[in-house]
Amino acid sequence: MPLLPLDEALRILLEYADRQQVTQTCKVPAAEAAGRILAQPLVAGLTLPPWPNSAMDGYAVRSVDVVPGQPLPVSQKIFAGQMPGPLQPGSCARIFTGAPLPEGADAVEMQENVELDAQGNAVLAQVVKPGRFIRPAGQEARPGQLMLPAGTRLGPVELALAASLGMTQVDVRRRLRVAVLSTGDELVEPGQPLRPGQIYNSNRILLMHCLQRLGCEVVDLGCLPDDPQRIRQQLSSLAGIDLLLSSGGVSVGEADYLGQVLREEGEVSFWRLALKPGKPKTFGTYRGMPFMGLPGNPVSTLVTFVLLARPYILRRMGMQDVLPRCYPVPLAFAVENPGVRREFMRVGWQDGRLQRYDNQCSGILGSAAWADGLLEIPDDSSHQPGDLLNFYPFSELL
Repeated sequence: MPLLPLDEALRILLEYADRQQVTQTCKVPAAEAAGRILAQPLVAGLTLPPWPNSAMDGYAVRSVDVVPGQPLPVSQKIFAGQMPGPLQPGSCARIFTGAPLPEGADAVEMQENVELDAQGNAVLAQVVKPGRFIRPAGQEARPGQLMLPAGTRLGPVELALAASLGMTQVDVRRRLRVAVLSTGDELVEPGQPLRPGQIYNSNRILLMHCLQRLGCEVVDLGCLPDDPQRIRQQLSSLAGIDLLLSSGGVSVGEADYLGQVLREEGEVSFWRLALKPGKPKTFGTYRGMPFMGLPGNPVSTLVTFVLLARPYILRRMGMQDVLPRCYPVPLAFAVENPGVRREFMRVGWQDGRLQRYDNQCSGILGSAAWADGLLEIPDDSSHQPGDLLNFYPFSELL
């Protein structure tokens, strides 16, 4: 079986995701909408700012009244939150950042360029052009203006924008309900004693936290033993699940019982990806429920989740721009990838340069905890220090 290129696997997954998008929407308090996907465009219902205001602490003037070196009496003082009276001709107004501009004023001079004489008059050092240091009304928004398109993932900045428009609720897509499952007699939950041949289960914790960060509703199915009947019973009891996600145990091997049970009442495709780490992956359906199986090694689980599962999940929730952003960075070391699989190497910032973790084994989860992100090494390539390669920071991937 030829290896499936990463880009082709991603294309297939996103096509499925487009057909499987959740369509239900709901209104939620904006204070509780972090990580949710906007279902309806965010449209301004007011003018922002509602009136011209000062961008500086300084003095509001009529530009025609300003003669450098000639004093202007200060006729009023305007703080943010106060509505001023009209500016008297031949005078200026002390004004503070964000305060409404008085009627008649057409400029603001910053206080650093103004001196006060013995009588308390303002003396401006230079000619002031109309519009100087003024934020016009409607500079940011006017009624009916599109502020955020549908499909935007709501973060702190987007929610602050909604708050600036006076919105207390937003329309969002329903959360994706994802069931997380582990299988294997070798896996033990933290806190339980280890018997010979057993290890603690880290992948389930990894996947659950990654899903929660994406705004999913997570259903924890625990860790099932290598028992087809127990697996069959657990899967048959599932209801209202949008995605079943597992790590390991879904290949076509003799002991891959989860894969066997899924194939009894579903369709499962086994992919061999041109990806390192993370070659084995499955995708399909069980009783009409989408299913995704990630490889069992912990770093392989992480890499396939952030590169494939994450875009698929976000697209299903209605987000359009789902591909993680990467940034070209110069190498601090020589690297060679003679194979046919695209490699994603764990790297971290040290002394302002990216360095690689010494042991790139896919079973070393500590390498990902040490790293700041993944460095993409194209297949069949060789690179020297100073060459540019794409860096995917974990702050973007997670």
